Amino acid sequence: MKKKIFWCQSCLNMSTRPRIEFNENQICNACSWSEKKKKLNWNKKKKELSKLIKKYKSKNGGFDCIVPVSGGKDGSYVSYKLKHEFGMRPLTITSRPPLTLSVGNKNLENFVRSGYDHIHVTPNEEVMRVFNKKGFIEMGFPYYGWLVSIWSVVIKMSLLFKIPLIFYGENGEVEYGGNLNKNTPKVSLKEISKIFLEGGYKKIFNKLKKDKKNLFWFEMPRTKEKDFFVTHWSYFEPWDSYRNYLVAKKHCNLTESKMTNPGTFTNFAQTDQALYDLHTYLMYLKFGFGRATQDVGIEIRRGAMTRDQGVNLVKLYDGQFPNHNLDLYLDYYKMSKKEFSKVLDKWVNKKIFYKCSKEKIWKPKFIVDEVFTY
Repeated sequence: MKKKIFWCQSCLNMSTRPRIEFNENQICNACSWSEKKKKLNWNKKKKELSKLIKKYKSKNGGFDCIVPVSGGKDGSYVSYKLKHEFGMRPLTITSRPPLTLSVGNKNLENFVRSGYDHIHVTPNEEVMRVFNKKGFIEMGFPYYGWLVSIWSVVIKMSLLFKIPLIFYGENGEVEYGGNLNKNTPKVSLKEISKIFLEGGYKKIFNKLKKDKKNLFWFEMPRTKEKDFFVTHWSYFEPWDSYRNYLVAKKHCNLTESKMTNPGTFTNFAQTDQALYDLHTYLMYLKFGFGRATQDVGIEIRRGAMTRDQGVNLVKLYDGQFPNHNLDLYLDYYKMSKKEFSKVLDKWVNKKIFYKCSKEKIWKPKFIVDEVFTY
């Protein structure tokens, strides 16, 4: 039976996106949620947030909550709101990513200096490299070890310092197209493993288990759900990443990249590490959409761009291979170019891509915004 690939008629989310859903008008659930947000009773959500804050606020003048940060716009925004609007004392925590970029390092430094308590955790870099390499090969996820660590490190620190309330930024499943069945603010360990770690945590962790003594920062803690409360700020307030950027720029001295980020037209998001460019390229090979499609969707949903403009930008930017970082990747993974290319080829969705024999690169069989059947 033939399958059909199509694009959201409001933004440009593709039907290949994992867990995406569309209504009868071919509108994706991210756009439906965007409209629903305009009618929600956010005052009620704010009261729910106030109750949560009151419940967990420190009784002895200690830290009230934890906010995972990278120095980017979203963690900076959440930290700023908690401190200056709700009178909270957040402890901000960073799990150091691999192959850090200078602009990201500077932004984290600027954020801390703007008035926040901060702990910077650097998991064993060789273990991180091996974990990331396994994720790259086994899941097509080039920074999987770091992805695990932004959950495991934060939850472990929460338990160590007995600060149970943890605020992450947005719930990407809800905001960008995925599982919308989210009627509670709390995120469970099961949800983290299945959705946010894409169901691959045990598979990769078990392959490295023989070196367990070095996996401390990557091991999800075995604890009871009552011992911590993980939530997303986007549950309590309409999420707007551009607003976050403006607030972070004004109050936390956020700076942009001098050039647009590879594979897209923006320069102010995901600037902390070099592996993100490879991650979005693999996303393109697996599903047919890349970084530009995601950024276009955000801009369309907030009313800053027309769909036609988005189509042009996606055609222009999506699918760009980060060739400028190739030698960096080969050195990091300790791979030959042939071995590296073999991993990329393994993860290509060959039903929607073909390999150009002359240029030896993968090209789409489809045209953006034109229904494709295979």
